[in-house]
Amino acid sequence: MAKENYSQYTDEELLNRYMETGETGCWGMLYNRYIPLIYGLCLKYLNDRERAKDAVMDIYEMLSGKIMEYNINHFKSWVYTVSKNHCHHLLKEKKKSISFENEEVFVENEDFYTLMDEPQNEEEMKALEYCMQMLSKEQRISIQYFYMESKSYADIANQTGYTMNKVKSYIQNGKRNLKLCIVDKLTN
Repeated sequence: MAKENYSQYTDEELLNRYMETGETGCWGMLYNRYIPLIYGLCLKYLNDRERAKDAVMDIYEMLSGKIMEYNINHFKSWVYTVSKNHCHHLLKEKKKSISFENEEVFVENEDFYTLMDEPQNEEEMKALEYCMQMLSKEQRISIQYFYMESKSYADIANQTGYTMNKVKSYIQNGKRNLKLCIVDKLTN
């Protein structure tokens, strides 16, 4: 069986044929024609080569599964708009993530700073070491990475396999347990 030469078709012909038959070769050829355009657009918005490459692949995967749902009159302008919207979405998510994470770090560090970063004397240091051992393994690891190694929630989640919500919970609960233990140890 001879391989089809899709390059001879116009965008509209490839799109219509893909919509009718589901031939992946049609979709692949159509999308490949616009990879330089999509990559350039993503690079312009994301200002990062690797993120732009990832975005091109994300858009391909997203569209290949959903393109049948759309009524597309002019593929080039449509894919440009979809790509631009995808980049805006990524930037919005990154902005939320960064501001949320920074706020969390500030809040987390605020009342815990003197206990974790600057034990005032040997007694506090011993209390801290003892109480760290009293935490659950997950809390201890999360607190160790977050406060003592200055890792982000995302870094901790990647290293431990915990979900981001679990990491936040382990840090919050661990911090509370650690503080209670240290206060108890120092006052008794």
